[in-house]
This record gives sequence, structure tokens and C-alpha cells, in this order.
Amino acid sequence: MTERHLVRTAVNGVEYERTVEPRLLLSDFLRQELGLTGTHVGCEHGVCGACTVLVDGHSARSCLFLAVQADGSRIETVESLGAVDDLSPLQEAFREHHALQCGFCTPGMLMTCVDLLQSYPLASDVEIRDGLSGNLCRCTGYEHIVRAVRAMAAKR
Repeated sequence: MTERHLVRTAVNGVEYERTVEPRLLLSDFLRQELGLTGTHVGCEHGVCGACTVLVDGHSARSCLFLAVQADGSRIETVESLGAVDDLSPLQEAFREHHALQCGFCTPGMLMTCVDLLQSYPLASDVEIRDGLSGNLCRCTGYEHIVRAVRAMAAKR
């Protein structure tokens, strides 16, 4: 039998305490333990970026991050950004610029953009594309996503 570990973390501003198996992934912790299904799991190898969340303000692949590693951390998921009737400015920019289609990559893309916008100047489309290069989107061709990020960078 696997020894379980206590994890205390704040997710979207709410304190949680759970006892989990040491091998539980953060993505599974968020989805299964906390019911926060906005974080999508795509490749489960850290390649696609669909599972990106913020850990202590920095983007992280939740499919490569163990829940026990999040002990004492502040986690933000896409649910922290806004709601259907109260979109965040970034979500609104995605809507205005048609930066999503199927929506599978969108949660990870949004969380990556939050980190990019708070950490980098994003003075050119090249910088924006470089920042987004770790997130795969099979629908948009990225141009609309780049436009949305460019609009947000200009508003800073």
C-alpha cells in the first residue's frame, strides 16, 4: 500500500487540504480531487500545454507536476480568470479576436498568456509567438491568439 501525503494548497484563492498518493499528478488533483475540470489534459507528456496552470504566479504543466510538489503553493487555474457572464480582460480579448475554436487548448493557452503578459514585454509578434510556442492549437493557426495577446500587451 502506498503511503499518502498531506497537501495544503490554495487554489484560486481557496485553501484546500487533502491526503493524496505521492504519484498523483497536479492535473488529476485539480480535476478529480477538487472538481476543477477547466484544466484540460492532452498529451500527458508536457508537450501540448493544455494543462498549463500558474504555480506561485508562473506557468507550469500540471501533467508533469506532482500534487505533493504543490504543497504550500498558490495555484491558479482557468477558473480563476472569470465566468461566462463576467469574462476577464484576457478572455474578452480572446473572444473579440476569435482566438479560440474547439476550445480544448484554450485554458492552457489563457494561463500561459497570463504568465507571458505579467513577465515579458511582448513588444513584437515574434516575442508573442515565441512565448506561445509551448502550447499547441490544432484549430486557429495562432494568428488570432497572437492578435488577442498583442491587444492585451498594448493595454498594459
